[in-house]
Amino acid sequence: MSKRQRAKDTVKGLADLPVRFVSGIVMVGIVSVALWLGGWWWVGFVALLAGLVLWEWNRLVRAFGLTALGEVAWSFFGAAYVSAAAYALMQVRMSYGPLEVLLVFLAPVVAVDVGAYFMGRAVGGPKIAPSISPSKTWAGLIGGALAAGAVGIGIDLTDFGPAAFEGFAWLNVVTAIAAGALVAVLAQSGDFFESWMKRRAGVKDSSNLIPGHGGVFDRADGFLAVYFVVFLIAVVPASLGL
Repeated sequence: MSKRQRAKDTVKGLADLPVRFVSGIVMVGIVSVALWLGGWWWVGFVALLAGLVLWEWNRLVRAFGLTALGEVAWSFFGAAYVSAAAYALMQVRMSYGPLEVLLVFLAPVVAVDVGAYFMGRAVGGPKIAPSISPSKTWAGLIGGALAAGAVGIGIDLTDFGPAAFEGFAWLNVVTAIAAGALVAVLAQSGDFFESWMKRRAGVKDSSNLIPGHGGVFDRADGFLAVYFVVFLIAVVPASLGL
């Protein structure tokens, strides 16, 4: 990418900041209300998000130029991937209160994005996979891992944390950082996977449903990867009585 193009992208990004900010506030508000209400409200909200992600997924797949059989295979994989992650996210809220879900299950994933963004901008350095996602750096990955770990440490060090999260033995300084690294790798993997799909489809965003942010898939890619793994290592064994 040329310096002129980077400058244009920077100016455009600054111009989009007010729209991104307002959209972000609206998204946080909707998620917070659904999370607080729980029950079928949360189930319906997550199901709606999953449906929108699958719609965007299939839009991308149609632009791959595959055979009919190839499209069916990708659609099947997308349905399994997204549905598993959505089910795990539903189960988390069914098992824990809204504040527990927010701090322990959602905040670390959000922290990965925030930490990666600021560390990547501040430090820069070598790219992880420039052909897939030119903006992602190793420094950003480290920043995301540290931010996610810091969330766990912060919960553990507060008076509220140990009493409210009895049973979350991983919330200590060493294991919180290790958990943060794992969450960062999973979330960034989901981001890279979606970036690869968009590059193959020849588009910048999965859709334009969210002003200033692109599509729902663009915002949920990290959560999908994290909660797909949660489904495999927690939901499936629990359903089998293991």
